[in-house]
Amino acid sequence: MSKTLTFYTHPMSRARIARWMLEETGLPYEEVVLDFGTTMKAPDYLAINPMGKVPAIRHGDTVVTENAAVCAYLAELVPEKSLAPPAGSPERGDYYRWLFFLAGPVEAMFTAKHAGAFAAPMNAGYGSEADVLRVLEQAVAGREHLVGDRFTAADLYMAAFLGYYMMIGMLEKKPAFVEFASRHGRRPAAIAANARDDALAPAHPHPAMAGAGN
Repeated sequence: MSKTLTFYTHPMSRARIARWMLEETGLPYEEVVLDFGTTMKAPDYLAINPMGKVPAIRHGDTVVTENAAVCAYLAELVPEKSLAPPAGSPERGDYYRWLFFLAGPVEAMFTAKHAGAFAAPMNAGYGSEADVLRVLEQAVAGREHLVGDRFTAADLYMAAFLGYYMMIGMLEKKPAFVEFASRHGRRPAAIAANARDDALAPAHPHPAMAGAGN
């Protein structure tokens, strides 16, 4: 592939999801590690992602931000790996459903929970915390994959979400959650991605851990 693939990241951020996806593709990529409040907000990076957040990828002249979009885009680059169901298939609909359910209602619900202020269920895309947790458990209980019979980016995204929120204590460690996250977290690409981010973390702490503001 002639286009350079550049990955903008921080090891203590949601960009860990994008790195796992990059490792699943097997594609070569360049890494740019940014820090909160400084290089992440610098003009050079704001020209790539005006939000000043990670992850972002640049592929030739194409820039993609937001984890769900990054995962979906990368899956398309390696069709031989079947990280997305075939276009037009019934499974493709489920694939999109779970990617964007996680990126939308689930992310918003956990953000609200962390802030200690839920919106009224009628007004919130996530409805209530109970709604989200029920749907998540139903999605993974007794299932190896969310879509079809093979691993896709939707499984990666779900496993990463479940693993993270259980790790920080915001999600109860229900057997269905633990099993799903653990199964996919043992994939070689997940192990490699975590090892790289763990190696970077001491030199790039999260502001909350370092006692600094963003």
